[in-house]
Amino acid sequence: MTTLITTGTAQPRDSISAAIKAAAASGRPAVVGFMTAGFPDRAHFTQNLREIATEADVVEIGVPFSDPMADGATIQRASFASLQGGFTLTWLLNELETMQPRPQAPVLLMSYLNPLLAFGLERLPEVARQAGVSGFIIPDLPYEESADMRAALDRVGIALVQMVTPVTPDKRLRMLCEASQGFVYAVTMTGTTGKSVAVPDEVLDYMDRVKSMSPIPVCAGFGIRTAEQVTRMQGHVDGVVVGSALVEVLERGEDPAKFLHGLKP
Repeated sequence: MTTLITTGTAQPRDSISAAIKAAAASGRPAVVGFMTAGFPDRAHFTQNLREIATEADVVEIGVPFSDPMADGATIQRASFASLQGGFTLTWLLNELETMQPRPQAPVLLMSYLNPLLAFGLERLPEVARQAGVSGFIIPDLPYEESADMRAALDRVGIALVQMVTPVTPDKRLRMLCEASQGFVYAVTMTGTTGKSVAVPDEVLDYMDRVKSMSPIPVCAGFGIRTAEQVTRMQGHVDGVVVGSALVEVLERGEDPAKFLHGLKP
C-alpha cells in the first residue's frame, strides 16, 4: 500500500530546494551534477555516485533511453553504452535502494516518459521513494499531459521538475514556474545538451526573467562546463546543471569530485 505523506511533513522533494538554497546562502550557485546511470560501467556506478555527491549539491541521474530528444552526442553515447551493458530501470532503483551509505546529496532521475510507463506508474513512486529518489525530470512530458504522473509522485512527496526555455512565452513561463517542484530547470538554449554556452547578456536577462516569476530556486542547464560560466551566472540563478562535461570526465576515468570542486567560484 502506498503511504500518503500529509501536508506539513518533510517530503523528499523538500530536500532539493533546501540543498540549492543552502549553497546559495553560502554565496555561490548550487551545482547539480549529472551522470548517466550505468556509465562508464555498472560495476562502478555507486562509487561514482558517491564521489559526485561529495561535491554536487544535487545529483541528477540520467535514465538511458534508446530515442532521446534533448540529449547531445556525449549523453547519447553514454546512454547507448549503458544500454549495451545491460542497464534497466529496475537495476538502477535496486542499486539506489541497497546503496550504503546513501548519497550525501538529494538524487533526481532524468528520464523520458517511456521507461517510466514501462516500469509501471502504479508502483514507480513508492519504489522510487524507497530508493531515495527526491524528484523526476521528464523532458518529453508536456505539462498538459502530466496530471497522472504529478498525482502519482505527489502521493509520496516526490518532485516533478518543470523545464523552461528562452522561447517559452511569459504566460506559460509563469505557469510552469508555479507548477514546478524542487527547482525550475531553465534551459540556456534551444537545441540539445552538450554545446558550450558563452553566457551572453541575453541569457542572463532570460534567467532574471525566470527568477522573477519562480517561487522556488532556478537552475540553469545545457552547456555549462567551466568555472567562468558558473561565475557569470552567479546572482542570476540559484544553481547550475553540469551534464555533458561531467559525463566526459567519467568517460576519461578522471576524478569527478575534483572536477566539480573546480567549478565552484
